[in-house]
Amino acid sequence: MPGKILIAGGTGLIGVRLSEMLIDLGYEVAHLSRDPEKLPSYKTFKWDPQNGYIDANAISYADYIVNLAGANVGSDKWTDERKKKILSSRVDSANLIYRSLQENEHHVKGYITPSAIGIYGNSGEQLMSEESTYASDFLAEVCKAWEAAAWQMKELNIRTVILRLGLVLSNKGGALPQIARPIKLGAGAPLGSGKQYMSWIHIDDACRIFIRAIEDPQMEGVYNAVAPHPVTNKEFTTELAEALKRPLVLPKVPAFALNLVLGEMSEVVLTGQRVSANKIMQTGFTFEYNYLEEALESFYEKNFN
Repeated sequence: MPGKILIAGGTGLIGVRLSEMLIDLGYEVAHLSRDPEKLPSYKTFKWDPQNGYIDANAISYADYIVNLAGANVGSDKWTDERKKKILSSRVDSANLIYRSLQENEHHVKGYITPSAIGIYGNSGEQLMSEESTYASDFLAEVCKAWEAAAWQMKELNIRTVILRLGLVLSNKGGALPQIARPIKLGAGAPLGSGKQYMSWIHIDDACRIFIRAIEDPQMEGVYNAVAPHPVTNKEFTTELAEALKRPLVLPKVPAFALNLVLGEMSEVVLTGQRVSANKIMQTGFTFEYNYLEEALESFYEKNFN
């Protein structure tokens, strides 16, 4: 039976689409925001994770909390300052929600949060499952701290679901438009060796997994949120060029060039994870977009018809 969903980070790529899909299904949706006046289309409660403030009415409102808060990993160079923000924006928001749940009367039945497949580090050809070993690079450490903050909710007997997201594909933002831009300009090329795996997921499937996590009381713990057929960076670039009806003319973009431009953030595009979707499929979840070609066509095909 649809209930009330409180979303933190609701103005981000996933938050916007998830809010729309939940409302279509009959849920009530409210957002947490630092600046509630900016979100007139949703019921909004004020919060400020940096300063440890949250409107207690938000907690008493919610049947389920979806915490999507977190600074964008790919938007700026990883200075020490930026790295602190990437980590603290995820951990502080979860800690604040945990404290508020501890201190206030509530009827929250579930807490759903993303993490990322970056927890597995650069895993090469190996197929990674939820039980695979974790890496120790910056992104992996962020994911570990992010997940540890989420696990606190279990102490309050709140069903907790952590979704390790792959590369979320959308033509409205995120990585896909950035990857597509050079290809549209006729300057597309695989990155680094081109052999690194990209475990991707269509934004609608990602949101449908969040909705499944809300609705299925059996779902608990960690699930990879990736489509069943990961591809290499070279395959991804080739398929995207085909979807855009553009040739690929350049050789591979060498790793050292990416390091020069992006610094340590080049890890995001040069390291790869080949990640298994088996566990989420065993819950009975079916993907609308199993193959990359179908996902890309959903964004770009209509431009050419």
